[in-house]
Amino acid sequence: ITNLLSAIPYIGTDLVEWIWGGFSVDKTTLTRFFAFHFILPFIILALAAVHLLFLHETGSNNPSGIPSNSDKIPFHPYYTIKDALGALLLILALATLVLFSPDLLGDPDNYTPANPLSTPPHIKPEWYFLFAYAILRSIPNKLGG
Repeated sequence: ITNLLSAIPYIGTDLVEWIWGGFSVDKTTLTRFFAFHFILPFIILALAAVHLLFLHETGSNNPSGIPSNSDKIPFHPYYTIKDALGALLLILALATLVLFSPDLLGDPDNYTPANPLSTPPHIKPEWYFLFAYAILRSIPNKLGG
């Protein structure tokens, strides 16, 4: 993905080397991307807070230009209590499901004792890995490619 930046004329290769921290992907690159991956949600949260602050100060813009001073109710406490009650009911329902019936959504094959000396014949990957499993099964042996 980062190599796509090399398509930028004149500065592409320098930009890729700057992002990588060298001539190839190594420990420096992984450290940089991990730090970016960790910091990015906080940056997004700060930008959302600044956006809400500006929106609270100036108000929302009406694209039609007609003032809409109709009957309004304040967001807090009405919608805040409504949303908090909905979240509380959802958490209560999930906690009830997990605490009183933890095996309800479990796979029954997870409860058979494991035998490390024999592999059951019915084993197949989950549905989201089936495409890769089909590709793997189409090659007759491991040395075929």
